[in-house]
Amino acid sequence: MLRGQPELHWTVNELARLAGMSRTSFTARFRAVMGEPPIGYLTRLRLSRAAGYLSTTTKNVRHVARLAGYENEASFSKAFSRAYGRPPGAYRRDRFTAPTLGAPIAPGLVADAARPPAPGS
Repeated sequence: MLRGQPELHWTVNELARLAGMSRTSFTARFRAVMGEPPIGYLTRLRLSRAAGYLSTTTKNVRHVARLAGYENEASFSKAFSRAYGRPPGAYRRDRFTAPTLGAPIAPGLVADAARPPAPGS
């Protein structure tokens, strides 16, 4: 559900209802299986998707925020900055800046760029 449409306005109550469980049981089961609460997982999923849009498209930050499920650009920017250590615009600039000819590429740079932040980091 969440992976397929993370941009929708999900609530724990709605997710629990769709799973046929109580809110408490759903949250406990989700945390046991996924290692984090449902809304934390959803936030990480949305921000990872947004990072992908910022890295691969020229859509403006407001559009990326909406595509990722945020109604408000300011709340998106705040959440993105908290997760990635810099605002969306700076993240995009870093991703679109190509190394100059002859400049060495740091080891692990390519692999690290695609890796979403781990929970709690």
